[in-house]
Amino acid sequence: MEYKAKFEAAVDQVKAEGRYRVFADLRRQRGNFPRATWRTPEGTDKDIVIWCSNDYLGMGQHPAVIEAMHKAIDTVGAGAGGTRNISGTTRYHVELEKELADLHGKNGALLFTSGYIANEATLATLAKILPGCIFFSDALNHASMIEGIRRAGTPKRIWRHNDLEHLEELLAAAPADAPKVIAFESVYSMDGDVSDIGKVCDLADKYGAITYLDEVHAVGLYGQHGAGIAERDGVMHRVDIINGTLGKAFGLMGGYVSANASMIDAIRSHAPGFIFTTSLAPTLAAGAVASIKHLKQNNGLREKHQERALRLKTLLRQAGLPLMPSQTHVVPLLVGDPVACKAVTDELLDRFGIYVQPINYPTVPRGTERLRLTPSPLHDDALMANLIEALQTVWSQLGLSSKAA
Repeated sequence: MEYKAKFEAAVDQVKAEGRYRVFADLRRQRGNFPRATWRTPEGTDKDIVIWCSNDYLGMGQHPAVIEAMHKAIDTVGAGAGGTRNISGTTRYHVELEKELADLHGKNGALLFTSGYIANEATLATLAKILPGCIFFSDALNHASMIEGIRRAGTPKRIWRHNDLEHLEELLAAAPADAPKVIAFESVYSMDGDVSDIGKVCDLADKYGAITYLDEVHAVGLYGQHGAGIAERDGVMHRVDIINGTLGKAFGLMGGYVSANASMIDAIRSHAPGFIFTTSLAPTLAAGAVASIKHLKQNNGLREKHQERALRLKTLLRQAGLPLMPSQTHVVPLLVGDPVACKAVTDELLDRFGIYVQPINYPTVPRGTERLRLTPSPLHDDALMANLIEALQTVWSQLGLSSKAA
């Protein structure tokens, strides 16, 4: 077996399709978000502006978060020292889980090392706890949800994206006495559309299902206290299990699920992705507590974020650029070709100091390759004007379409 040739061929295939990814070597500038320093392929440093960060509110730079992390590392050191079961549960982890449970109006929460792991481990574990359960999964669910359901090894039904009539058809056709889990997201991160959580909960009640809601692109950003779309829409109490992340609006790293205490206890006791991995560093947990507490009390930051997103969408439309429909802070700009998408982002970075990562297959379907812009409260009017001018120049230079669909 020519192992090396096999690996090289796998990479060559991705390159041939025009979707080979090159990591940008960035050094964020503390206190100067969204600006950063990019190490070019030639080895020189160049100041740039990041337009695709999931640190949606700049909380990774917030003084309260940094201060809490410094204090924690000065108090207890760097790592947690083990798994949660074996010496890795610290006061910081306990406090963070209490804070997360309170945020979502539940009496339980469980930390994981990432939102991906939280989804994968929890969904797969639900099948152990509910033998013979049937998963009902939205067609555009995140890869972590798809993988968790696949690992569960139980029957699944895929409902057309946000099509509640189709979901009901599938629920009605399932055995009435079978355990059922409806898995869906609140904000779909590549299109920026939103699910009708209340109506999904209506169907769950009607057909005896539990609901599993991924709010990773909504926590911190929506609702009076930043609990997400379910809080904003007044239906948080109806959702059984909520998945969230610390790595986006809260500005750090880690994931979690929040639910009633009995569900959390069962997941904690059965999920390999929780049991057999080292717990988050205490400094991360401390920073997350500070970030969540700050955002619970600062709705004005969320309002500014929404204003900035709306402003950018307006400017893109006025400039005749192919803005895709979006109901949220996600601002997708259609390119429609992987090679062109990479060419656009290369030009923006090299010539204009603007960093946007190309979004290609398998993250989005082929033919819908795009730029995914994520304006923050700190992207001011001058930065937006520079972005629009650069986009118009590159679009004209490459002869790209201005049609959004």
